[in-house]
Amino acid sequence: MSNQRQQKPTLTGQRFKPRKRDEKERFDPSQFQESIVQGLDQSGSDLEAVAKFLDASGAKLDYRRYAETLFDILVAGGMLAPGGTLSEDMTCTDFCVFKAQEDMETMQAYAQVFNKLIRRYKYLEKGFEEEIKKLLLFLKGFTEAERNKLAMLTGILLANGNLSASILSSLFNENLVKEGVSACFAVKLFKSWLSEKDINSVAGSLRKVGMDNRLLELFPANKRSSEHFTKYFDDAGLKELSDFAKNQQSIGARKELQKEIEDQMSRGDSLKDVSPLKEMKKSNISEQTMVGLIWSSVMSSVEWNKKEELVAEQAIKHLKQYSPLLKAFTSQGYSELTLLLKIQEYCYDNIHFMKAFQKIVVLLYKADVLSEEAILKWYNDAHLPKGKSVFVDQMKTFVEWLKNAEEGRPLTHSLSSYAAEVLFRLFCKLTFILIIPESESEEEETD
Repeated sequence: MSNQRQQKPTLTGQRFKPRKRDEKERFDPSQFQESIVQGLDQSGSDLEAVAKFLDASGAKLDYRRYAETLFDILVAGGMLAPGGTLSEDMTCTDFCVFKAQEDMETMQAYAQVFNKLIRRYKYLEKGFEEEIKKLLLFLKGFTEAERNKLAMLTGILLANGNLSASILSSLFNENLVKEGVSACFAVKLFKSWLSEKDINSVAGSLRKVGMDNRLLELFPANKRSSEHFTKYFDDAGLKELSDFAKNQQSIGARKELQKEIEDQMSRGDSLKDVSPLKEMKKSNISEQTMVGLIWSSVMSSVEWNKKEELVAEQAIKHLKQYSPLLKAFTSQGYSELTLLLKIQEYCYDNIHFMKAFQKIVVLLYKADVLSEEAILKWYNDAHLPKGKSVFVDQMKTFVEWLKNAEEGRPLTHSLSSYAAEVLFRLFCKLTFILIIPESESEEEETD
């Protein structure tokens, strides 16, 4: 056995080769661009061949990493530098959107290329939206023809559902708006969009992302008015869009007014302060719309009792306070009918009010908010289908009394106003329509 000691192992700083999966590939868009440009040049103007080439290349090239470069090439022919200019040190192609013919048919064909590509590689969807947002910010760097082609293509892609309307937020860029580029681009875009879909579809897409109330932002602050928007888009042949924007502005004004009324009521402001006549005239809101707003505000300004037997009494007391406000906006028969329909709808949607409908109508009749003509019209043929049998049955006795009173009008008119009031209250008491305070009943019996 050897006496020589066994030598201990020592660390010599050995370097281990990293695993292949841990190696980071160098970002090199130039090589990627050369591959795409070469394939597009070989495919030429045959967009079917272009679509097949892009489909097959996704298995070889890293679309996920170079998505921005890919879309730059397909739209502008090469990689774009900040501001929208082409990078001069890169190979470019003439087979792209900006070099194509400026007509809807060609743009529709290109839209199909993008559609097939994104359907095949779903992960490109988000990158494509970001690319379009970027291109819209670069509009000043493009020629007028290039902007027109991009507008037509974007409109078609929006119509096909390949893009979300949220991309339009780029058009609200201050510099684009100030120089009128945004409004001009929007005209082309919406014409393209509306050639593919109707205004209801366009409106739905805008509402989905909250763009329906922002269209006025396409213009600088000194021109940001409904009148200027309407004239600009009417002159451009887009009356449907201007009508939609006008309607949206009216809806916005109504929502703001309703909120203001609700706030005033919750603070307990006097009826004189609550009255929204000035706002109504300023916003060009019709009396029918206003009475609906006021009804909604009145009914939402209080927390209602959950017990059906108590909510009717609470409603009568509450509505009696605001009946003068409702009266101010029922000067027309159609306004009265609108209010009746709102009451019917509310009582149907809120089950605790189902039995209170008759009492509410009678209260408003006594307060001169509703006329007998409007009530009879509602009863005969103008009611809603919602709860029709329940509410019509509730009103049957009162309507019969109204008809009898109308037939005996000469006799009624010969009575004093006080006597007529007493007769009406006695009728209401007998038919259980209105709960009369005991003190008032005793006064009438004494008289």
